[in-house]
Amino acid sequence: MRIGYSFWGFLGPGITDTPDGGRSHRRVLVDGLLSRGHDIVFLQADRDRLEAGHDLTGTYRWDEHLPEIDALFLEWRWPIAGRNTVPCGSPGHTCDLHRQTELVDHYTRRRSVPTILWDKDRQLPSDHPLRQLANVTICEAALHPASGARSLLFPVDDVVLDQADAQALAARRRDLPLVYIGNQYDRDHLFDEFFAVPAKHHQHLVAGKWTSTQAWPHVTFAGRVPFSQVEQLHGGALATVLLLPDRYAKVGQMTQRLPEAVLAGCLPLTPTAIRSAELFTPAALHVRTGNQAAQRLQHLASIAGTPEHAELIAQCLRKLDRFRVSRQLDTLERILNPA
Repeated sequence: MRIGYSFWGFLGPGITDTPDGGRSHRRVLVDGLLSRGHDIVFLQADRDRLEAGHDLTGTYRWDEHLPEIDALFLEWRWPIAGRNTVPCGSPGHTCDLHRQTELVDHYTRRRSVPTILWDKDRQLPSDHPLRQLANVTICEAALHPASGARSLLFPVDDVVLDQADAQALAARRRDLPLVYIGNQYDRDHLFDEFFAVPAKHHQHLVAGKWTSTQAWPHVTFAGRVPFSQVEQLHGGALATVLLLPDRYAKVGQMTQRLPEAVLAGCLPLTPTAIRSAELFTPAALHVRTGNQAAQRLQHLASIAGTPEHAELIAQCLRKLDRFRVSRQLDTLERILNPA
């Protein structure tokens, strides 16, 4: 089956600090589809080559026109004022929304091509007309997606997960008690409680795009970090904290930060307000307050390198089973080839 895949971003690490953890989740998914015999064509400009200088054309194919396809797979984009709502050629303009509109009009509406819309950021309005089209399947990266939507989680490479060694990860030297790698967006109140409080008592580091930090003068912000340093930072840290925007937490939507941390042996402290938190991490890592997070971190420091530490990492690795790319591919196959 020829699948037209539309996204706004990069297959590789791109030109920013976006921490994708080895191969990006997008590339893991695409490689999985290719391994199952599908033909993939990316329906936008090759930003990997044009902007990041990474030539992947020997492996993947891009087409900025409207080629013949059997199915359309969209990573949903939404209006962002001043960026994709302004005329083409305007300063700061990106063409993701314009291109998406063109693809939906041509393939989904006019030709009734089967369309998978992956609402990874939960930005598709509940009353959007696309939800009513028989040839459209909405997917969300959540354990509890909206009514009528399917669960399609951020994939983790099966081989990487199978090769992860909890004992070896526990044996690593971890000089940094607490780290957070990610951007600020919609996380201030969670950060204030679950990171800023334990940061008063433990050495720590925050890496990513944080533009408003005046409320936390005691927190060490490192700014953006190169892609190559993400695994290194997680690999040298004892723990992180899972900070999810409310729109994610209430439906059990976990970001890529969870597998990135766990696969490096960095234990994820998990606020209990996250729906189905027990499906993501063991209870020993669950926290209700910032003070409890500080206490948990103190305990983790006391068991670092012990069999108890290794067992906690092993439990976290087992929890990643639901994210396996093979499971996500099975979901896509059922949508693309309904019985």
